[in-house]
Amino acid sequence: MKRRFEMLFRQPPLRFINPEMAWTEVVKFLILTNVTIFAAQMILGMDQFFIENFSLIPKEFFGGHVWTLVTYMFLHGSFSHILFNMLALWMFGSMLERVWGSKEFLKYYLITGLGGGLCYALFNMNSYVPTVGASGAIYGLLLAYAVLFPNNIIYIWFVIPVKAKYFAIIFGVIEFLASFNIGSGVAHLAHLGGMVMGFAYLKWGALRYSAPGARMREWKKKLDDSAKEREEQNIEDVRREVDDLLDKINKVGMDGLTKAEQQRLEKASKFLRDKGVKP
Repeated sequence: MKRRFEMLFRQPPLRFINPEMAWTEVVKFLILTNVTIFAAQMILGMDQFFIENFSLIPKEFFGGHVWTLVTYMFLHGSFSHILFNMLALWMFGSMLERVWGSKEFLKYYLITGLGGGLCYALFNMNSYVPTVGASGAIYGLLLAYAVLFPNNIIYIWFVIPVKAKYFAIIFGVIEFLASFNIGSGVAHLAHLGGMVMGFAYLKWGALRYSAPGARMREWKKKLDDSAKEREEQNIEDVRREVDDLLDKINKVGMDGLTKAEQQRLEKASKFLRDKGVKP
């Protein structure tokens, strides 16, 4: 029994899911809303109805269809379009919402989306070509993420590691150069508009980012405190589970545990030892 129990602490460390990857409330709401509308567009055959009434068509926008400056953000033209936008929203938005809080994050998201749409409309005032998508807001999130976490690593196509600050610069330059290709079929000006609006809001708006200013220190402290609380709760949950399994061993012996329980005890005990906590 003693030898078998000592072997518990020679196993690889327990790999928990990174809590930073979990959905936050507003990000979850935005993703579910976009996906639901996209499903209605494609599955229910309502694509043409949504495009005609809720996409951003510059000529009609300046003719009175002002609501489309908001609604265009929740429409998408293809599966790949919504897939990459929602993936980026989850990746960048979840961290930003944790730092700013849900209310401030939603405000920033909508403002950058509006800025992207307005930029596109202003440079295409007489156009009847519709644009859809959350890309303006997504590029605004990318800009904010790069400003707040410049050295965080982002993987281009999940392969090439690039620091967030360079990632934002690269995609900003790409969008600027691509904006001269009028016939590309992509609203590059909306992407640029989202980034510009995001920068302006961080510089002069309610967020007023100014490293190493007091606001940034406040955000960093909030983020650190939140991470510490999650780690403490995680440790407490694991310790409670270990205690329950050890109580069972005292009652029925090691052989009384299922194989899954034994594996869990091995990993959980090693996790606690690595954290300097006595199992």
